[in-house]
Amino acid sequence: MKIETLVAGGGLSGLFLARLLDAAGHSYLLVEARDRFGGRILTHAPDGLAQGKGYDLGPTWFWPHQPRILGLTGQLGLRVFEQHSAGLLVLEEADGSVRRDLDFSTMQGSLRLDGGIGRLIEKIAGGLPEDRLALKTRLSDVVRGTSKLIVKLDRGEGRVDTVECSRIVLCIPPRLIPQVISFEPALDPGVLAAMDAIPTWMAGHAKLVALYDRPFWKEAGLSGDGISRRGPLVEIHDASPPEGGPHALFGFLGIPAAMRNLPAEEIKEASRVQLERMFGPAAGQPIGIMLKDWAYDPLTATQADRQPLFEHPSYGLPEPLRKIWGGELMIASSEAAREHGGYLEGALEAAEAAFRQIAEVERV
Repeated sequence: MKIETLVAGGGLSGLFLARLLDAAGHSYLLVEARDRFGGRILTHAPDGLAQGKGYDLGPTWFWPHQPRILGLTGQLGLRVFEQHSAGLLVLEEADGSVRRDLDFSTMQGSLRLDGGIGRLIEKIAGGLPEDRLALKTRLSDVVRGTSKLIVKLDRGEGRVDTVECSRIVLCIPPRLIPQVISFEPALDPGVLAAMDAIPTWMAGHAKLVALYDRPFWKEAGLSGDGISRRGPLVEIHDASPPEGGPHALFGFLGIPAAMRNLPAEEIKEASRVQLERMFGPAAGQPIGIMLKDWAYDPLTATQADRQPLFEHPSYGLPEPLRKIWGGELMIASSEAAREHGGYLEGALEAAEAAFRQIAEVERV
């Protein structure tokens, strides 16, 4: 098989790049190692939930000052709504004392998608030709020939395809690239060092969502926002749909990833007990609890990503990563975006930049 561009990674950046290439009539193939599209975007729909509904176990927010994602959601006919913020915040101190009288919101003004961010992934993927997309297909080896890149695609169960292409756009976290792909000739040490120095945004986090049959916190005048210095959840927010239920609270675990060796059920139980301490008896009776630990997802995080980040990194590609192999290898994960790196908007920003670079060469 011969194509112009191989897109590796079917998260938001990879799918959006494929959308741009497809609209331009460009020859491409997108491969994704998982059995689903989305990458770090994961919207889970419990059994029995209406179609198009779900709860985000990965990113959920974007903001009014981010034009790309606002424009794209509008083009795709997706409903945007504001994060619920009306009501009081709950604060739990390290000694277990709880205050429920703080009148401010930590995420006021942020935006969400009805049905979850996964709806964005479904819409983009659903608008692309099926023969241009390949799930459960891992880019395993890249050999730089005299005029083409020779690529091996591992489809599992011993099946390996060989593809020739002019360039590869790596829409996966930079740190992950040398751990999952073999290159010949080997990448320069400066390139490898630059990749390893870029933290994968939110890769060290774990997110828990608790479902309820009624929004008891709203009934009590609470917003659903919570801050805890005791844990295991350190930051809590409302995760309910704009109308109807199930209603939900979600929280980020504060236990460092390197120390999170407890069984999932123990983490869920400790979180349930904490929610009851903070929000009252009804919070201790969820109808379901979902947990996703991204730090131990081998297609998201490396060992280095298990170290906590204390501020948002300064993203954007450093010089060694801007023209790898003369531009035949490109990086377009969200971390490649200089302005909105790490965010959903950054994934779109990075995809746009990669498309412009391809267009300059191919005149697409």
